[in-house]
Amino acid sequence: QVQLVESGGGLVQPGGSLRLSCAASGGIFGINDMHWYRQAAGKQRELVAGVTRGGNTNYVDSVKGRFTISRDNAKNTVWLQMNSLKPEDTAVYYCYANLLVGSVSLSWRDYWGRGTQVTVSA
Repeated sequence: QVQLVESGGGLVQPGGSLRLSCAASGGIFGINDMHWYRQAAGKQRELVAGVTRGGNTNYVDSVKGRFTISRDNAKNTVWLQMNSLKPEDTAVYYCYANLLVGSVSLSWRDYWGRGTQVTVSA
Protein backbone atom coordinates (compact mmCIF):
# COMPACT_ATOMS: atom_id res chain seq x y z
CA GLN A 1 0.00 0.00 0.00
CA VAL A 2 1.06 3.57 -0.56
CA GLN A 3 2.38 5.33 2.48
CA LEU A 4 4.72 8.04 3.71
CA VAL A 5 7.29 7.03 6.30
CA GLU A 6 8.94 9.74 8.37
CA SER A 7 12.06 9.68 10.49
CA GLY A 8 14.50 12.04 12.18
CA GLY A 9 12.46 13.64 14.91
CA GLY A 10 13.62 13.86 18.48
CA LEU A 11 14.84 16.08 21.27
CA VAL A 12 17.43 18.76 20.54
CA GLN A 13 18.83 21.75 22.40
CA PRO A 14 18.21 25.30 21.20
CA GLY A 15 20.60 26.14 18.40
CA GLY A 16 20.92 22.53 17.39
CA SER A 17 19.98 20.79 14.18
CA LEU A 18 17.80 17.95 13.00
CA ARG A 19 17.09 16.47 9.61
CA LEU A 20 13.70 14.99 8.95
CA SER A 21 13.16 12.57 6.12
CA CYS A 22 10.03 11.26 4.46
CA ALA A 23 10.00 8.41 1.99
CA ALA A 24 7.02 7.49 -0.15
CA SER A 25 6.57 3.83 -0.97
CA GLY A 26 4.09 1.59 -2.73
CA GLY A 27 2.52 1.73 -6.16
CA ILE A 28 3.57 5.25 -7.04
CA PHE A 29 3.62 6.44 -10.61
CA GLY A 30 4.31 10.10 -10.03
CA ILE A 31 5.05 12.64 -7.32
CA ASN A 32 3.81 16.19 -7.45
CA ASP A 33 4.30 18.68 -4.62
CA MET A 34 5.76 17.63 -1.30
CA HIS A 35 5.35 19.62 1.91
CA TRP A 36 6.30 19.69 5.54
CA TYR A 37 3.68 20.86 8.01
CA ARG A 38 3.85 21.22 11.75
CA GLN A 39 1.36 21.50 14.55
CA ALA A 40 2.33 22.81 17.95
CA ALA A 41 0.28 21.97 20.99
CA GLY A 42 -2.89 24.03 21.06
CA LYS A 43 -2.27 25.56 17.63
CA GLN A 44 -3.43 24.96 14.10
CA ARG A 45 -1.36 23.04 11.62
CA GLU A 46 0.80 25.29 9.48
CA LEU A 47 2.74 24.83 6.29
CA VAL A 48 6.44 25.02 7.08
CA ALA A 49 8.05 24.32 3.74
CA GLY A 50 7.15 23.01 0.34
CA VAL A 51 8.90 21.90 -2.81
CA THR A 52 7.24 21.48 -6.18
CA ARG A 53 7.90 18.77 -8.69
CA GLY A 54 10.05 21.24 -10.56
CA GLY A 55 12.17 22.01 -7.51
CA ASN A 56 10.75 25.38 -6.49
CA THR A 57 10.73 25.88 -2.74
CA ASN A 58 8.85 28.04 -0.29
CA TYR A 59 9.00 28.56 3.47
CA VAL A 60 6.99 30.14 6.21
CA ASP A 61 8.66 33.37 7.29
CA SER A 62 9.56 32.08 10.73
CA VAL A 63 11.92 29.42 9.34
CA LYS A 64 13.47 31.22 6.39
CA GLY A 65 17.23 31.06 6.54
CA ARG A 66 17.16 28.21 9.03
CA PHE A 67 15.29 25.37 7.31
CA THR A 68 15.92 23.81 3.92
CA ILE A 69 13.59 21.48 2.07
CA SER A 70 14.91 19.19 -0.64
CA ARG A 71 13.79 16.17 -2.61
CA ASP A 72 15.11 13.29 -4.64
CA ASN A 73 12.52 12.04 -7.08
CA ALA A 74 14.51 8.90 -7.83
CA LYS A 75 14.28 7.95 -4.16
CA ASN A 76 10.74 9.25 -3.63
CA THR A 77 12.08 11.15 -0.65
CA VAL A 78 11.82 14.63 0.79
CA TRP A 79 13.99 16.05 3.58
CA LEU A 80 13.74 18.98 5.92
CA GLN A 81 17.07 20.18 7.26
CA MET A 82 16.45 22.25 10.37
CA ASN A 83 19.25 24.40 11.76
CA SER A 84 19.42 26.95 14.56
CA LEU A 85 16.39 25.39 16.17
CA LYS A 86 14.34 27.40 18.62
CA PRO A 87 11.92 26.31 21.32
CA GLU A 88 9.08 27.69 19.23
CA ASP A 89 9.91 25.10 16.58
CA THR A 90 8.63 22.42 18.94
CA ALA A 91 5.78 20.63 17.21
CA VAL A 92 4.67 17.47 15.52
CA TYR A 93 5.98 17.61 11.97
CA TYR A 94 3.97 16.00 9.18
CA CYS A 95 5.02 15.04 5.70
CA TYR A 96 2.59 15.57 2.84
CA ALA A 97 2.79 14.44 -0.76
CA ASN A 98 0.50 14.52 -3.76
CA LEU A 99 1.00 11.18 -5.48
CA LEU A 100 -0.14 9.50 -8.67
CA VAL A 101 -1.35 6.08 -7.58
CA GLY A 102 -3.60 3.26 -8.64
CA SER A 103 -3.75 -0.15 -10.23
CA VAL A 104 -6.77 -0.39 -12.53
CA SER A 105 -6.76 3.36 -13.02
CA LEU A 106 -4.47 6.12 -11.86
CA SER A 107 -5.35 9.24 -9.94
CA TRP A 108 -3.65 11.99 -7.99
CA ARG A 109 -4.25 11.70 -4.27
CA ASP A 110 -3.06 13.38 -1.10
CA TYR A 111 -1.07 11.42 1.47
CA TRP A 112 0.10 12.29 4.96
CA GLY A 113 2.70 10.80 7.21
CA ARG A 114 1.91 9.86 10.77
CA GLY A 115 3.93 12.76 12.14
CA THR A 116 7.18 12.93 14.07
CA GLN A 117 7.75 14.88 17.27
CA VAL A 118 10.40 17.58 17.33
CA THR A 119 11.15 19.02 20.74
CA VAL A 120 13.59 21.91 21.18
CA SER A 121 14.43 22.40 24.82
CA ALA A 122 17.38 23.05 27.07
